[in-house]
Amino acid sequence: MTPHLTPGPPIKVSSRREGAVTILDLVGDITLFNSPEIRKTLLSLLRDQRVPQLLVNMTDVKYVDSSGIASLVEGLKVSRDHSARFALYGLSKPAKTVLELTHLLRVFEVYENEKEALAAVHSSDNKLAPSAGEGAS
Repeated sequence: MTPHLTPGPPIKVSSRREGAVTILDLVGDITLFNSPEIRKTLLSLLRDQRVPQLLVNMTDVKYVDSSGIASLVEGLKVSRDHSARFALYGLSKPAKTVLELTHLLRVFEVYENEKEALAAVHSSDNKLAPSAGEGAS
């Protein structure tokens, strides 16, 4: 008999605007069960609404599994396809560890908090967004 997987608590996904910046607030764990919802929201913001700058607030995300990482990577790829800025902030220790283990921490633009992320966005408004991958494309 196979073990029954329970989906766990649902994730809360909402977006808000801070000037020209769109912030996607995530609350809960990002797992196989809810990463499709996150992927759909990311793609809608980047492809359909064509937001120029998207910050993903992960302050209230304690855990991210591989499907969640895949959704974030897809968001990053689409943002690059559309010349949009894509950054993460507020990573918990476990989320940061997963990105380190998958060698993706340096691929994403990552900030400690919202204030730092917004300051970085505003300081480069008149410049091309820097690549956090340092030479990786």
